Amino acid sequence: MLKVLQELQHGYPTYNIGRHISTALADYGDFWGISDKEFFFALKKYKSQLEMDVPHSDDKEIDDIIKQAMDLDNILKEEDNGDY
Repeated sequence: MLKVLQELQHGYPTYNIGRHISTALADYGDFWGISDKEFFFALKKYKSQLEMDVPHSDDKEIDDIIKQAMDLDNILKEEDNGDY
C-alpha cells in the first residue's frame, strides 16, 4: 500500500495523500471496516484509472469534439442519405 501511495505521490505531485485516499475509497461509503486487502485493491484500481485518463495537451482537440457533437444531427442525416 505504501508503495502504491508513493507512486501516486510521485506521478501526481499536485494531489495530496488525502485526496488520493478519499477518491480511491469514494465507492465504499463507510470505509472504516474495509480490510487491508480491499484498501490495497481500491488504491491499485484508483491508480490504474488515473493512468488511463489521458490529459489533453491543448483545448483545440476538445473544441473540435464539442463542435462535432453540436453538428451531430447533420452528420447523422448525411449518413442516412448515403452522403457519408
